[in-house]
Amino acid sequence: MYVDRIFKPINIIRFTLKQIVIFMVYASFITGLYYFFEFTWLKIPWVPLTLLGIGLAFYVGFKNNSAYDRTWEARKIWGGIVNTSRSWGAMVTGFITSHFAQENTSEAEIKATHKRLIYRHIAWLYRLKRQLRTLKSWEHNRKVNQHYRKYIEELFPNEDADKELQNFLSDEEVKKILSMKNSCTQLIHQQSEELKVLRAKGLIDDFRHMEMQGLITEFYTLQGKCERIKNFPLPRLYASLSIYFVYIFIFLLPMGLLSAYADTHLPKYMVWGVVPFTALIGWIFWMMEGAGDYTENPFEALAFDIPMTSLTRTIEIDLREMLGETNLPAPISPKDGFVV
Repeated sequence: MYVDRIFKPINIIRFTLKQIVIFMVYASFITGLYYFFEFTWLKIPWVPLTLLGIGLAFYVGFKNNSAYDRTWEARKIWGGIVNTSRSWGAMVTGFITSHFAQENTSEAEIKATHKRLIYRHIAWLYRLKRQLRTLKSWEHNRKVNQHYRKYIEELFPNEDADKELQNFLSDEEVKKILSMKNSCTQLIHQQSEELKVLRAKGLIDDFRHMEMQGLITEFYTLQGKCERIKNFPLPRLYASLSIYFVYIFIFLLPMGLLSAYADTHLPKYMVWGVVPFTALIGWIFWMMEGAGDYTENPFEALAFDIPMTSLTRTIEIDLREMLGETNLPAPISPKDGFVV
């Protein structure tokens, strides 16, 4: 996620330079035909183009609102994951005791159980983050996107999947989890299975078991909401038509501007003003479309993503502090305007 107050102009220019050049070359071609070869039929009335631009602005605005809703919903879901994870840590350390145990259970065994349940939850967080960042066919993977994705990965290096899980799970459990199709679902299921064993041993009573199982159900709900956003794109009809409409508008734009210049009393050479204005107006509409296009996918490891790694690290620190640990990883701070 990009977190500086504003985008650096040089970054915007670098990202859109190709389109600006294309718009200017096209507008120069149309204007040259009109100026040098008297292709006056290239002029189209300005009023219909104005109406087309107004309608396009409404359509793109509708798409952008829908795209922003997806990103904001994703952020609210991860806010729920943060809060529910803290509740999980508090319940694990506060509810699992030897007060109701049917057998003698040492304090060391209780603490080992706390650590196992909390570490498995942290493993679920890291695995969910990785699972959500697997690219889908409709997400951005052009050369420029690959370049930015690689740049962000260099700023925030990732451990490989096996090593990431080995930090929190036993080798046997890692092997088992990685062999399953949906490892996140199975990690939560392992938590539920362990709670059942703890209830049988009397380390939690019925009420506490029910409360903790309720949190597990909530984790499934939050995971499912993330998967819904990840696996169901913004309907491609809306997304595709928006792109087509913008390019149709830009295609017609220099012809409408020719009419606007030709109907004035300005010198004929002033018609070359069509070129910069086509580039400027075309760039604005193209950027409006692009803003929504990138916002609609909040889990694709680019600059407009939900900072899942940072949120996961925050939860990890909080939960490990609940265990009394002091050798903790540092929070993830922004680098070059980005946080992941």
